[in-house]
Amino acid sequence: MARTLEFEPLDATTFGAVVRNLDVRTLDEIEFRALYDAWLEHALLIFPGQFLKRDEQIAFAKRFGPLEFEMTALSNVKEDGTLRREEDNDDRMKVLKGNMGWHCDSTYMPVQAKGAVFSAEEVPTVGGHTGFADLRAAYDALDESMRARIEGLAAYHSLHYSQAKMGHFASKADGQYNGYGFHDGPVPLRPLVKTHPETGRKSLLIGRHAHNIPGLAQEESDRLLQELVDFTCQKPRVYHHDWVPGDAVLWDNRCLMHQATPWDMKQRRIMWHSRIAGDPVAEAALPN
Repeated sequence: MARTLEFEPLDATTFGAVVRNLDVRTLDEIEFRALYDAWLEHALLIFPGQFLKRDEQIAFAKRFGPLEFEMTALSNVKEDGTLRREEDNDDRMKVLKGNMGWHCDSTYMPVQAKGAVFSAEEVPTVGGHTGFADLRAAYDALDESMRARIEGLAAYHSLHYSQAKMGHFASKADGQYNGYGFHDGPVPLRPLVKTHPETGRKSLLIGRHAHNIPGLAQEESDRLLQELVDFTCQKPRVYHHDWVPGDAVLWDNRCLMHQATPWDMKQRRIMWHSRIAGDPVAEAALPN
């Protein structure tokens, strides 16, 4: 018999809910459908005390659709267990720091990601939170003049652009982060106003990868994009999750931005990320 799942909305936010007393490994199909519907409503679901093994996290993520990639570590701990030194500032460290800017995943790729499952193995004693921002509520809160101004506008999205702004040009010699996105070639064009393919709700589509709005001067484009990010990332549209080992979260990348936050990198932080692939039609870039 299917259990009745309980979703505890986050206090003082426009999105997000905690799902308690649930092992995500044991969901039957009826329970999963209820969970999926709640995910579309809340956009962020938090599951305390999961302690998912690698194959269990991948299996859970796959229930939401094909994966862009099964799992990767976002960590300052090397594979040999030693700490990655901040002062070395290698490619991985630069990407960790780049992720501290607000963004949606894979907007710089031909197909934007649908969502992600993210879990905590080891966390620092202070800092290292993950922030989320509600792009739906931000669009809803815009005044009519701003909505009219941005309707029909688009921006290019590039990882090369966003990392280059902080002086990061992926090293071919290092070879750790020189894959898709670290190129100075054609990049996707995406609308500033996005319609969610399953809920029909409108939201903003912005973040650190967005740049160069066609038809606007560079300075005006930069100013508008930053204004939209600043407007979005205000209470009650933001939430920063204070991780506890064993936590898992699921977020909808089609309507939330997220960011990492700083921590003392002399402390270990090991997080695991499984990315859910976007629909190749609904999440495709605009024709250039």
